[in-house]
Parts: sequence; C-alpha cells; structure tokens
Amino acid sequence: VPEHAELAWILGCLTNVPRLLRLPQWKAKRASQNNEGTVGLLTYPVLQAADILLYKSTHVPVGEDQVLHLELAQDIAKHFNKKYGEFFPVPKAILSTTKKIKSLRDPTVKMSKSDPQKLATVNIADSPDEIVLKFRKAVTDFTSEVTYDPAGRPGVSNLVSIHAAVTGLSIKEVLRQAAGLDTAHYKTVVAESVIQKFAPIRNEIKKLQEDKSHLIKVLEDGAEKAKELAAPIYQEIRRLVGFQ
Repeated sequence: VPEHAELAWILGCLTNVPRLLRLPQWKAKRASQNNEGTVGLLTYPVLQAADILLYKSTHVPVGEDQVLHLELAQDIAKHFNKKYGEFFPVPKAILSTTKKIKSLRDPTVKMSKSDPQKLATVNIADSPDEIVLKFRKAVTDFTSEVTYDPAGRPGVSNLVSIHAAVTGLSIKEVLRQAAGLDTAHYKTVVAESVIQKFAPIRNEIKKLQEDKSHLIKVLEDGAEKAKELAAPIYQEIRRLVGFQ
C-alpha cells in the first residue's frame, strides 16, 4: 500500500529533526550500531505516524516503550490540522495492564526479538523445551522467596509479571499461589503457564505455515482492503497540501 510511504514523506516535511533525535529508541539503536544509524531508522517513527493517521485511527494499542512514538503521531496530527484544517483525529493510546515485559537475561531492559542473546527472549513459536530452558536460565537474585518488587528485585518481579500476563491473574493472586515456592521451582511454574498459553497459538502458526497459498490470499485480501480505506483519505490529503 504505497500511500503509507507517500504520506510518511509529507509528514516528514512537518517534523523537525531535533524532535526525532530525542527519541530514546533512536539513541539506543544508534549506540548499538556504533553511531551509524540510518535515515530510515531515524524517520521510522514518522512512518509509524503515517501508518496510524492514514486510516484516521482514534485509538492505538501500544506497549509502554512506544508511547513516545505515539505522542509524536499526536503532535504531527495537531500540526497538520493547524496548517491545513481539522482532518486527522488525535489518536489515543491503549495500554494493557502488562505494559512492558523485561529481558530474561537483563531484567533492567525490555524483552526484544532483536536481542542477540537467544535466552533473553521467549518467542511464541518456541518449543516447550526451549521455553523451559529460557526460564530456567532467567536472571533473578540470591533470595529464594517469590516477591514483587520491580525496583529492588527486577528479575523475579519480571517472572511474576509474565505469570500474571499469561494467566490473566492479578499480581496479588499470582504471589498467593507462589507462596512457599523458591525461585527455582517458580521458574518452572511460569514456564508451564507460558507453554499452556502459547500452545494453541503455536499449533495454529504451524498449521498456517503449511498452507502458503492461504497465507498469500490473506495478505492479498488485506492489502486490497487497506488500499480501499487508504486511497480516498490520501487523495484528500494530496488536495489539502496542494499536490492536486
């Protein structure tokens, strides 16, 4: 759907570089790439804004780490509306109760699929044995009791957060059920809960991967539906900014 990239260019013309340079994701990625961050990486949040605004979205489900990117989209929408008249809704964030899952190897940072440490991240398609291994190797501390103290005990608190997220239980209820368990045994409990949660999803992924023609059809139908929604909105944007 080329309208995404075309709108991103227009919105990029309304966005100043210092604002993008302040975004923490850019700073972190640039540091990990030895100061060789690309233009595409710098302007990616503007493309995210285009993805949202192109459909006149009013609410966006995001993780805590993406809140600042959504705030950029909000500011871009306001800037566009001020310049060209009220057009875009200013999108609001929808945050889940589990706002951020931390790395199993470094519970001070978020879990990321791009983490080079394979044991740091649990993937939905991981086998039960892989999930058990990753939780067994999860970094905790030298206190055996299971408690929830994100500042003082980030490792075990991360396990509690994950347990609550996959079971739908409250932190309080998870701690009640974990009473009497040491962290080594608790890691097994959390791993089993994650396995149970992911099992039907993993099975569905496996089934879908065996039917490539169906997947291609889903992608084609989705692109066509997105195009139908995006094209008239983008044409109106072109008219507003003076492209036609």
